[in-house]
Amino acid sequence: MKNDLVVKDNILINASYNLEVTEQRLILLSIIRARETGQGITSDSKLEIHASDYASRFDVTKEAAYNALKNAVNNLFERKFSFKDIYKTTNKEIVVKSRWVSRIAYVDDLAILEITFAPDVVPLITRLEKHFTSYQLKQVAQLTSKYAIRLYELLIAWREIGKTPQISLTEFREKLGLEVSEYQKMVNFKSRVLEPAIQQINDYTDINVKYEQYKTGRSITGLSFSFKQKKVDESEIRKEPILTEEFSKITDAQRYLFATKLSELPEMGEYSQGTESYSQFAIRIAEMLKNLEKFTELYPLLKKVGFKS
Repeated sequence: MKNDLVVKDNILINASYNLEVTEQRLILLSIIRARETGQGITSDSKLEIHASDYASRFDVTKEAAYNALKNAVNNLFERKFSFKDIYKTTNKEIVVKSRWVSRIAYVDDLAILEITFAPDVVPLITRLEKHFTSYQLKQVAQLTSKYAIRLYELLIAWREIGKTPQISLTEFREKLGLEVSEYQKMVNFKSRVLEPAIQQINDYTDINVKYEQYKTGRSITGLSFSFKQKKVDESEIRKEPILTEEFSKITDAQRYLFATKLSELPEMGEYSQGTESYSQFAIRIAEMLKNLEKFTELYPLLKKVGFKS
């Protein structure tokens, strides 16, 4: 699988919605497709998702991929979500409700789904000069719980510190898209939603998670999460020759120029700290390039964006 980078504005990460696994996967593929255009998208852009692409990225049969794309024409078109934003003239918080897509079509003979994001969604996957969260698609590709995918996104937004603040149980349920009547008893919520999601994240992603619960009287009213990055198998780390001469010749101006270019590469997703902007990421990359080992590690990507020794 490619190291495809999913990037979302944190407003979208913290939105409240209920999408099935196949629908979440199609949204993620559409976001990646939007990034791959390299030219940005508008509320008129038509993004193509191929059944073969869906099948390969999520390791499902072609038949399952065909069904996912066909069903999305009706199901995904009806899906809505809500998010909090700031009203431009007053700086007051408002709640916005929107559809995910304004147009969707399935080309049966070609097994292609054509998606056009709703106007309110477009800036949340394109205005990335502000705070955003990014992660590699492969981290959620094996998750089969819709709650696991949502929880992983909510957690990874706090990647830099490895823990979340306390969140009220009511707000957490809303972010997962649960109706008030669903899994009302805590024992059912834990056994059907929370603990299976954490188990899948621990089994199939790059982090290990645990949670803590908070009570008001006898009732659980809040949760917080802490997580750690899993250790990388050193045998999988590619060894590169030390590039002492090239490292000694790069100037400060070049370092900042190419750091800006590197910050926009999907391959740099593993170095992202999640909530930083592209400009903040570029500054940190420039600092990384002052280190010989990091310079060597990033040298193939430096060449990709035009660096010549």
